[in-house]
Amino acid sequence: MKRMLRTLTLFAAIGMTLSSVSASAEETLSFGVAAEPYPPFLLKTPSGQFAGFEPDLIRALCEQMKAKCEIKEVAWDGIIPALLAKKFDVIFNSMGISPERQKVIAYSRPYYETTGVFVAPKDTQLTLTPEGLAGKAIGVQVSTTNAEFIQATYGKTSDIRLYNTQDDCTADLVSGRIDAMFLDNLGNIDFLKSDLGAMFEEKGTGSVRMDPLKYGLGVAAGLRKDDTALKARIDLALTQLYESGKYTQLSKQYFDTDIWPK
Repeated sequence: MKRMLRTLTLFAAIGMTLSSVSASAEETLSFGVAAEPYPPFLLKTPSGQFAGFEPDLIRALCEQMKAKCEIKEVAWDGIIPALLAKKFDVIFNSMGISPERQKVIAYSRPYYETTGVFVAPKDTQLTLTPEGLAGKAIGVQVSTTNAEFIQATYGKTSDIRLYNTQDDCTADLVSGRIDAMFLDNLGNIDFLKSDLGAMFEEKGTGSVRMDPLKYGLGVAAGLRKDDTALKARIDLALTQLYESGKYTQLSKQYFDTDIWPK
């Protein structure tokens, strides 16, 4: 009788293990992104599919972790509250690491890095100091590390204008309503290659240095602080993708330079 009970217990344990494996195999992770396009990192095709570097990297991550994945849209300025409200599992949308955000969310290891650049008309001469940009209207997307930097560095001397989307900021630059905009160097590539961007250029590339202790920490996935196991899995999967060469192969489809954090 005892042997029979032990056998039944063993079968039950095996059943629970198999059930756990099955549940893990069917796991779906949801990744939150902003509704606005941000090429070449994120855009939607006419058929409604997500495309760009980050959706491709999300799919590669899920394949590496052997999990199903889905991408959910949310307004950029509400993306952290939506994560904390468990409307999705991971923010994966060119979110820079900053001390303020680290107070409320956790980050994965960085998966790319970029610098911030000023963009202005080609025939405009700019001196990129608080005194040189005094009185100038500078556009920047709200709730970004770029906005934090611009407000802290130029807020006392320049007219800082915050935009809900990068597209709105770019539109005001093209129409002449602002003198310059500040954004990620990598996020600027498609605009300068476009017909609208032909009259604009980066100003002082390499001379603008954001405080590395605050803004030079790279771009990473955002997670809830108690999701430590998921963070560890994403960290490992990102490292494995890079070490296998898959990350570099993917990034070369979009960028001419190595964007993996040094």
